[in-house]
Amino acid sequence: MWRGVLVALAFLVVATSRDANLFGLFPILVWCALARSWRTGVVVGLAILALLVWFVVPRGLGWTGPWVPSALEIYWVYSVMAAVLSVAGLAVERLPRAARPAPAMVSAFTIAGYVVLGFVGAAFLGIMNMESKPRDEGVLPGPAALQVVEGDAGCGSGNCWRTLDATGDRAPEVVRAHLASRGYVPRSEHWCRRIGLVVAHEVCADLSKETPTSVHVTWYNN
Repeated sequence: MWRGVLVALAFLVVATSRDANLFGLFPILVWCALARSWRTGVVVGLAILALLVWFVVPRGLGWTGPWVPSALEIYWVYSVMAAVLSVAGLAVERLPRAARPAPAMVSAFTIAGYVVLGFVGAAFLGIMNMESKPRDEGVLPGPAALQVVEGDAGCGSGNCWRTLDATGDRAPEVVRAHLASRGYVPRSEHWCRRIGLVVAHEVCADLSKETPTSVHVTWYNN
């Protein structure tokens, strides 16, 4: 019963996120398969579920800051933290008078398996992202008060970018307020925001071709 509830809640968290990253389910599924005691299973399972919420929800809501995990960190930081919780839970189950634990070798290989898979996935996606266009990153959808048209996108000099044109009353001011509400802060001629617990992920947006009723925005991974 408790296993089904945990898996359902984890799937709900993943399904409602922007990335719909199914990798986040692996630690929960593995723990549910290895746990023998319902008490330990529920406590550790809820702790891993809380980790999943932390690694998925704040970024999905557009929050920023050094405490907000980046998209890649769910693969390696989250998997390592979930593995530590799982090992601690299995250690509790091996105490005298506790539930009969899962075989040690099976547990070790299973937990190590998703940790290794997470590191491989993070490395692969990190390389791919070096040559991929930035995501919406809070720039899109644009302010409702303006007419926003996405423009060209491209890559060059080791970086990729996307653009949009916004038109409407006081367009430059409205766009600046929109960026500020999404966690961007002014830095010289740029607006930038940063997330990431261990490795920072920074995105910057530049405003150009400003008139009282229009502005051109270019955003890119910095």
